[in-house]
Amino acid sequence: MVNLGLARITSLLKQTPQTWKAIHVAGTNGKGSICAYLTAMLRANQISCGRFTSPHLIEPRDCITINDSVVSESKFKHFEGLVKRRNEEQRIEASEFELLTATAFEIFESEKVEIGIIEVGLGGRLDATNVLKHKCVTVISKIGIDHQSFLGNTIEEIALQKAGIMRQGVTCVVDGSNPSSVLDVLKKHAEETGSPIKFTDSDSDTLVEKLKENLEPHQRQNLACAHEAFRLACPQFSTSTDNLASAAREMVWPGRLQRLSIESLTARKEDVLLDGAHNPQSAEVLAAFVERHLRSQGKPVTWVLAATQGKDVSEMFKLLLRNGDSVVTVEFGPVDRMPWVRPTNPAALLEVASNCGITISSQFDASTNVLSALSWASQAANEGPLVIAGSLYLVSNIFKLLRANEG
Repeated sequence: MVNLGLARITSLLKQTPQTWKAIHVAGTNGKGSICAYLTAMLRANQISCGRFTSPHLIEPRDCITINDSVVSESKFKHFEGLVKRRNEEQRIEASEFELLTATAFEIFESEKVEIGIIEVGLGGRLDATNVLKHKCVTVISKIGIDHQSFLGNTIEEIALQKAGIMRQGVTCVVDGSNPSSVLDVLKKHAEETGSPIKFTDSDSDTLVEKLKENLEPHQRQNLACAHEAFRLACPQFSTSTDNLASAAREMVWPGRLQRLSIESLTARKEDVLLDGAHNPQSAEVLAAFVERHLRSQGKPVTWVLAATQGKDVSEMFKLLLRNGDSVVTVEFGPVDRMPWVRPTNPAALLEVASNCGITISSQFDASTNVLSALSWASQAANEGPLVIAGSLYLVSNIFKLLRANEG
């Protein structure tokens, strides 16, 4: 169950020093990529860093990295056990996400990292990560409509929740491509908080300029945010962009516009495109990418789609689907430590797809069988483009299937 508020996490971390500086990243889309870019930039300058992002893609410890390597299982279990004992002894009744956040902070402290890159779990103001003591920069990425039941029904209400990560005297870097109504809300809150605010412009960023030919528009915006945050956090390294450019070029963020082989699962020779797009804004980005890179051959696209219960899939599907496309829908499996996250019924998803005002050439309800969905899609696509999207939890299922098959 999602239970926002800072009282429990504050109790959990009461005795835990935070001797590291933090870069705190909020937003609807692009948060994880910004965190990954920041990690790459810090490592390119030999700055020790921890990263905490969510949700995990294979197992919970994936959320926590030290110097861009996932924390070892033994270390994770040690600190998780320590945090869980504290939770029970003090009867704090912390949520799973709060326990994971506290575990990450304990590990960062034990590893003596210089900088922790922390992605907000949900919202900002009342998110467990907002218990950070030493923020050196805050970042707010692209904001869209998502998680309305927790954050509000308008983009301005949502923006105000994200703005809750701002701190007096700590510069907040904001994706300048956000709508003007969002920028106004953030500007006003920054003034009230006493937080300097910096709006990014990807067109004038020197690092983006070096790499722009190889970047999608949204990737340019994310990189501009990360670059500005890095310059503020580490001014002593901000002059040279050569090592940053090679670090950013090599950055991989799993499950986002990722080309992947599923040949070991379905015998399909061609790569598939895997993307965790799960709200209208990220679906718009994915649709533009598919239009530019996959539909250019004139072949229809085959989609493997899943969604979390409560998501507005209608708008997403209208953005993604075109006449002649094929669609298979499926339920993702149980989400480890997040039992409240439930998949939408695949038949309901097919019904929404059928009502998008387009003609679907073939469709299939794979029920709860992700492997069956991939097999059907591989046959339907033949050698044409195949895209897996709709949920990061479906992305997680694909990674787990591939890993189990390797093992």
